[in-house]
Amino acid sequence: MNILIAPQAFKGSISAIEVANNIEKGIIKANPNHNIIKLPVADGGDNTLDTLVEVTKGKIYETTATGPDGKKIKTKWGALGDNKTAVIEMAKISGLTLVDRNKLKPYTYTTYGMGEVIKECLNYGFNNFIIGIGGSATNDGGLGMAEALGAILKDKNNKPIKRGIKGLGSLNTIDLKNLDKRIRNSSFQIACDVNNPLYGPNGATYIFGPQKGFNSEEIELIDSYMKNYGNLIDSISKKEISKHPGSGAAGGIGAAAMYFLNAKLKSGSGIVLDYLEFTKHCQNIDIVITGEGQIDFQTINNKAPIAVARIAKKHRIPVFAICGILGKDYQKVYKEGIKKIYPLCNNEKDIEYSINNANKLIQDKAYNIIKDNFI
Repeated sequence: MNILIAPQAFKGSISAIEVANNIEKGIIKANPNHNIIKLPVADGGDNTLDTLVEVTKGKIYETTATGPDGKKIKTKWGALGDNKTAVIEMAKISGLTLVDRNKLKPYTYTTYGMGEVIKECLNYGFNNFIIGIGGSATNDGGLGMAEALGAILKDKNNKPIKRGIKGLGSLNTIDLKNLDKRIRNSSFQIACDVNNPLYGPNGATYIFGPQKGFNSEEIELIDSYMKNYGNLIDSISKKEISKHPGSGAAGGIGAAAMYFLNAKLKSGSGIVLDYLEFTKHCQNIDIVITGEGQIDFQTINNKAPIAVARIAKKHRIPVFAICGILGKDYQKVYKEGIKKIYPLCNNEKDIEYSINNANKLIQDKAYNIIKDNFI
């Protein structure tokens, strides 16, 4: 039997590569005669960088950049195995995990470091980019990134704007004459799995502002800043960027990527699976085993396991999933092609045990998949 193993990372526990290796060990224990193909996947969020670099036999570059709070941090970006494509994970540069969650200061947070890392990639000769924008701490409309890349951003008094929300609120003019010229000859794919516009009741600030530290009294004012920014770039570009699905992603960096980088916003899992030629790997496959840390109602929003299952379903390949734990309305995934789910634990009391023993438990579940269904 030909088995394709295609899990994503179990967030906070184990990498996609390690999950795949453990599934393989479990299968071999059940029956060593199966033909196994391992193709770990990601959806543009956590571990996208590491997964793509490792799967494609690429290279990790360590660097220093400006973190969300303006302080220099050590971070990294990757070069994929084609030696043409750079992959950047926003969470590692301007992410919420990089700031003190108990003392959030969102007014000052900036995406300046994103621009610095893009510039470094350009300096290394890369002109094809995959950028995952999940997990951001920022709400500056991507203006920090634009500034780092050479955009001239001024207020009504013709003075440079400050970084962060204050700058977003005072923005009056955008001048691109000094924008890095290499951007014109580069291609940017933005891994974006939300459809929110830049501003309004369903926009960046109203929907994601609370988790970034804004209180209810601040949100309406900050949203008006986003509206001013959106109207400005819409007017200059003669396009409705601010209304485009995903323009409000990552505190407006979706809109900034479209305007300053001429980027394409796409499903994160779609970008990854296309790059890995996942459909081609489904040829002559008998079963697929996928997985993630928690499977719940959010999984159907084209997270990697569902993207895998939907492609497999088109090829009439049964899909089994291993997860850390089942969440609310997990049953919804069954309609998308997942036949059966094998969780590592059945309740939250067992989560810590499952994290500490993930390797063995994943092997056991893979063993069970083969024994329960194919022997």
